[in-house]
Amino acid sequence: MIKFQLKSTLLIFLISFTFIQCSEEEKNNDFILSLLAIPTSNNSSVGPCPPTSLPVSIPLANTIVSANSTVTGFSNSSKAINGVCGGGEFSGSLDVYSLNLTGSGATLVLSWAGKTVKNVTGNDFIIYENSFKVSESSDRYAFDPMVVQVSFNGTEYCGFDLSGFNPSVADSNKISSWPGFAGLRPVVYNMATKPFTVDELFTQTGNGFLLGGGDGFNLDDLIVGGPNTNCDAAARTNIQTNGFKFIKMISASNVTNPNTGSGYVYPHSYNNGPDIDGVVAKYIE
Repeated sequence: MIKFQLKSTLLIFLISFTFIQCSEEEKNNDFILSLLAIPTSNNSSVGPCPPTSLPVSIPLANTIVSANSTVTGFSNSSKAINGVCGGGEFSGSLDVYSLNLTGSGATLVLSWAGKTVKNVTGNDFIIYENSFKVSESSDRYAFDPMVVQVSFNGTEYCGFDLSGFNPSVADSNKISSWPGFAGLRPVVYNMATKPFTVDELFTQTGNGFLLGGGDGFNLDDLIVGGPNTNCDAAARTNIQTNGFKFIKMISASNVTNPNTGSGYVYPHSYNNGPDIDGVVAKYIE
């Protein structure tokens, strides 16, 4: 099941860790009530999405290259390319493709039907998941982190720097604990009910957040090497110079952290990984 269907489990997890972090004096009913205020349904915020037709001006990844999820009810890979259906800061979308936590179903590869995502100024693409903020006053989010890699030829994949990952258990649901990962920020963009232009989608609002939500990535930030990649200097230079055709998204739990020898595990109680709503490029040709 996807995140918003297990809010009661999430509440128990968040409250437990809050008690661990705080002294007895810091515990108060207002904080607990703020957690309990999480919306129980996203129907009103998501609306009639996906749209009946996709906006031609938005370079949405539109081709499934590889998808093997076995998540019951959310293994239809077309949901990852049929439009972005964000529910806002406090609610996620049901129109998603969910990855398994491990195994072959923990990876999704998309493309733009043979077109190339170019390296332009600033962020070059945005990944939309269905994370949400737990309350107005909190800096905590319910998310499923994923590792992102891109390739020009479908063989050599390069990714982003994950070395800043070092959260304590108590801070594992803070965005700042997962630098270089996707699937962290809520999605405001909804192609049916809250449209944006490409320029608006890529407009920064501060602290890594974008006007339409989601997580933005800049090809200038690609690194050589990295967990679960075969990226050398030549492959990185080729992508940064000529762009990429394929994007791979992997459940963080299925990628080995070289510092621990195990996956980048987010300690939630969900039985699946990231819930992918779509990927938008800034410019393709």
